[in-house]
Amino acid sequence: MVDFLPFLGFHRGGPPWGRLLASGFFQGGLLRCQGGYNGGNNKDGDGVRLLIAEDDPKMRVALKRLLENNQYVVDSVSDGWSALRYAETAEYDGLILDIAMPGVDGLEVLRQLRSQGVSTPALFLTAMAEIPQRVAGLDAGADDYLSKPCATPELLARVRAMLRRKENYLPDLLTVGGLALNRSTYELSWQGKSQSLSGREFQILEMLMERPGFVVTTNQLLSHVWGWDSDVDCSVVWVHISNIRKKLARLGAPAGIRFLRGAGYVLEVVQ
Repeated sequence: MVDFLPFLGFHRGGPPWGRLLASGFFQGGLLRCQGGYNGGNNKDGDGVRLLIAEDDPKMRVALKRLLENNQYVVDSVSDGWSALRYAETAEYDGLILDIAMPGVDGLEVLRQLRSQGVSTPALFLTAMAEIPQRVAGLDAGADDYLSKPCATPELLARVRAMLRRKENYLPDLLTVGGLALNRSTYELSWQGKSQSLSGREFQILEMLMERPGFVVTTNQLLSHVWGWDSDVDCSVVWVHISNIRKKLARLGAPAGIRFLRGAGYVLEVVQ
């Protein structure tokens, strides 16, 4: 059995927040867990700086204490506008954002940061667990999505994974023959002109630009963009490819996406 952080919600019949505090069960921001996990002896952060944006004060305090007890340096705010201000003016190693916040929600916070070129890895932590909300969060530029309730070991593991992705973070600009794809702003540019891409257009074009001149199969695109278990029809890929072609044409870029029947798609750029 693994206990849950109080702000993330207990399993049915779990003890309430007040009794936890009164009993001393909540120690140093961590819940003692059975099954070999002991947050107090598991030091993860080593000075890594995180920003938490969460409007519920009890949730915010619990998460802050948990992370600080694991050696993270943590700033916390209660609304979206404050999250934007902090993230724009300070350097963070990772962001943990709730979606439903006053002022501006977490999705819009991350969209604005990404549009400004802020590439800090981000984790959405929210009770909104439906697939459309998860997709919206990932399309907004999040690196991961964790729904409440969740166990504290999983939360800490997700934070560690988010930070590892920062260590392996790809350059903001992917260029092929003068054609540039901005990974932070989802913009495609050529000789001073630019076109904005949707999240799925970006993912498709990124995959093609990483393999210029090589065939990327329709199944590879479906798996990469929609997930291996998706029931999306192949025609949806064609629609997005068609939109990308139109944007390449508007830029006047010497590039095209060719379809090879029975094989897939290939990006061709005149050098």
